[in-house]
Amino acid sequence: MVAPVLASLAQVYAGRIKVVKINVDDNPGIAQAYDARSIPTLVFLRNGEVADRVVGAQPQPALAARIDTLLST
Repeated sequence: MVAPVLASLAQVYAGRIKVVKINVDDNPGIAQAYDARSIPTLVFLRNGEVADRVVGAQPQPALAARIDTLLST
């Protein structure tokens, strides 16, 4: 459900953000490091630090608004 939205956002924001999908079953250490307890959890990083987090599926316009806010700060 989230994968097509992320793929679309990756195209819209190409060159401005990097979208990375992590399989938490294969990478439990990363899931623990970023406190990903629910699926999906989207973690927005800036300079290696957590800048924002979204838990649960969101529509593309809502995620785009969050990305725009993060890019403008």
